[in-house]
Amino acid sequence: MTNALLKTEKLCKTFSNGGVQQHVLKNLDITLIEGDFTIIMGSSGSGKSTLLYALSGMDKPTLGTIHFGAKNISELNNDKLAKFRRNNCGFVFQQVHLLDNMSILDNVLASGMLSSQSKRTLVDKAKKLLKQVGLNEESWRKFPSQLSGGEAQRAGIVRALINDPKIVFADEPTGALNSASSDSVLDVLTKVNNNGQSIVMVTHDMKTAMRGNRILYLHDGVMRGDLNLGAYDPSRNAQRLERLKGFLTEMGW
Repeated sequence: MTNALLKTEKLCKTFSNGGVQQHVLKNLDITLIEGDFTIIMGSSGSGKSTLLYALSGMDKPTLGTIHFGAKNISELNNDKLAKFRRNNCGFVFQQVHLLDNMSILDNVLASGMLSSQSKRTLVDKAKKLLKQVGLNEESWRKFPSQLSGGEAQRAGIVRALINDPKIVFADEPTGALNSASSDSVLDVLTKVNNNGQSIVMVTHDMKTAMRGNRILYLHDGVMRGDLNLGAYDPSRNAQRLERLKGFLTEMGW
């Protein structure tokens, strides 16, 4: 039995530029399932990031509703949205946005301090998570500038997980990384998803998209396709890639 985690109805987002309205999202009806690794794809300007920001409560829709469980988050004011994000969401971006004057451990703890967890609990959890993503004790004391891009992004994932979010939103998290660093970050995201973490990720990269079990394809703000890839299995990458290529070709990607 599957549980709906997040659901949109007739979701629309319109921007006004010099009196000209740009309809970026158009009447989207989407249901995201708990535990899924959902990938959002589409050509440049299709509305991928706009949809991610709306789903996560970082931006408000122009029309329509977004339900997180029984709560209609599209009705919340800015203060209540901020509380909702803090309690329910983790975020991983292309640029990691770690604080340069703080150690990696302190960067993670700073995000956790916004929750009701005790400091001892936070420190223990942060260290455990940092170890799980392959960052050793020596790296915890370093500043962000002293880490590689892949290491910094893995620390960013720990920061996103420290408050036990119900869902993690990722916007092109491997877009600025080389192939090896990209693989290490994707391995971490796959691992946490296998442990039950719900993830929604925007990407334009097929290798990255292959990690998801569900692919949503946007075209000019409209949901054009929805592919169920099934659970990620690296031993079946060739077949998985062929299915994804066929789907994207059909979508006009």
